[in-house]
Amino acid sequence: MPKGSDLLVRALENEGVDRVFGIPGEENLDVVESLRNSSIELVLTRHEQAAAFMAATHGRLTGKPGVCISTLGPGALNFSTGAAYAHLGAMPMIILTGQKGILSSRQARFQIVDVIGSMKPITKAARQIVSAASIPTIVRDAFRVAMEERPGPVLLELPEDIAAEEADVPLVPSHPIEIPVAHPQAIERAAEMIMAAERPLIMLGAAASRPRSTLDLGGFVLRTRIPFFTTQMGKGTVAGGSNLYMGTAALSERDYVHEAIDQADLIIAIGHDTVEKPPFLMARHGGPKVIHVSYTPATVEEVYHPDQEVVGDLGRTLKVLADSLEGRLPNASALLPLRERILARLADRAEEARFPPTPQRIVHDVRSVIPEDGIVCLDNGMYKIWFARNYRTTKANTLLLDNALATMGAGLPSAMMAALLNPTKRVLAVCGDGGFMMNSQELETAIRLKLNLVVLILDDSAYGMIRWKQAVDRFADYGMTFGNPDFVTYAEAYGATGHRVGSVEDFAPTLDAAFAAGGVHLVAVPIDYSENIRVLVDELREKVGEPAAV
Repeated sequence: MPKGSDLLVRALENEGVDRVFGIPGEENLDVVESLRNSSIELVLTRHEQAAAFMAATHGRLTGKPGVCISTLGPGALNFSTGAAYAHLGAMPMIILTGQKGILSSRQARFQIVDVIGSMKPITKAARQIVSAASIPTIVRDAFRVAMEERPGPVLLELPEDIAAEEADVPLVPSHPIEIPVAHPQAIERAAEMIMAAERPLIMLGAAASRPRSTLDLGGFVLRTRIPFFTTQMGKGTVAGGSNLYMGTAALSERDYVHEAIDQADLIIAIGHDTVEKPPFLMARHGGPKVIHVSYTPATVEEVYHPDQEVVGDLGRTLKVLADSLEGRLPNASALLPLRERILARLADRAEEARFPPTPQRIVHDVRSVIPEDGIVCLDNGMYKIWFARNYRTTKANTLLLDNALATMGAGLPSAMMAALLNPTKRVLAVCGDGGFMMNSQELETAIRLKLNLVVLILDDSAYGMIRWKQAVDRFADYGMTFGNPDFVTYAEAYGATGHRVGSVEDFAPTLDAAFAAGGVHLVAVPIDYSENIRVLVDELREKVGEPAAV
């Protein structure tokens, strides 16, 4: 008769799970044995946080939950940042944690903390399994909850005595759940507003990047011919070639793309999620009208309070809306004349030859060696703003960044998951030296998995974004600098290949050669962040008379 752990693993197989990431403990040993006898690969990481980032990224890229596993207490609590990353970023994920036996207490309170209670605020659901016979239904429900809109993490705690308990119950079959099209009256009202607009503009947000969303978004944009901009997490959702892209809102206001936003009289916000740092700030009086089109109703905020909502399946809803609009929008391209000037300003100094290179040059050279379907995964730092503004994407989910929790330490594990899922594509992790060192031990995991992965380290020996903000706010330069290891030697200690870029001319060729060689490579390059002040403060202040909001 199968044990609870066998039922758990069979239920995971039933959901199509092929890998589980994490670090088990003694409370998971029954589960480990069940995994050993299954089709599922147990991928050991060097820290639970990295396992959670990898599982979340699996959910982001596939639409199906990634799965991570840890023991009780300290191991489970190490999942908290990854759970929040998935929760705010709307990434489906299943978290499996162990626990001491609940039918007897032979170790008293040793290592026991209330993991369920601690995780409830940062998961969609957190549940302890108290009966082996209930496991198939609980797992099926966990996957359903994790995937339904709005997606996110679900935690299941399996005590060791329940994992060892025998039960003979069948698995629960899964079935597709379709999201309905928005109500016809909501679509009709939105169509009337769009047809009446004199300067309409589309914004593509985080939910537009869902794997289920992206095919029909391009059709809506091309059929309406309304220019569009994206949020940071909405980049790439419409394929290239439309000549309607106006830029990405990497700041909240007063950037060059905001010339179009400020002149618009209607913004069609498709898939916007207010967990993202605001891409624009709605005024209470005046300013453009906003139509919220998404899977879920709008979250009303001080800076986001739409005038109309269209709630339903994005793809099919936008198709119906486009049927009402196609050929009936004489003002569709009213803002398009601004496009050339906006994009030209973003390309300024992109090929400047100074060394250390500027952020603009780094973005330019990375783009030159990454094909359209290559994937760039960003950690969190000042460079994220530059990649959001300057890195052009033509495919969804080819620039992975976190503009929701915006945690450091996720860049390398996220890129490792992308490389696992896309072994033939070029995958680049871009990390500041601070964020990289938070999970740098996962280089060993990447090498053990025989990944093809290039890790780019932007070396300024500081927590650069906070140091920049410290300077902008006119505080003293204090508490933000540190020393670094020799990154080439550090990479080689793990068995990776290390490179240090010594001139701007060598940067792109070094990246290209690393990709061509295969395996895990680390490329360290110093960066000149003086452009942060020149462009993001002085230039934008001069443009509008006051500093930009970040």
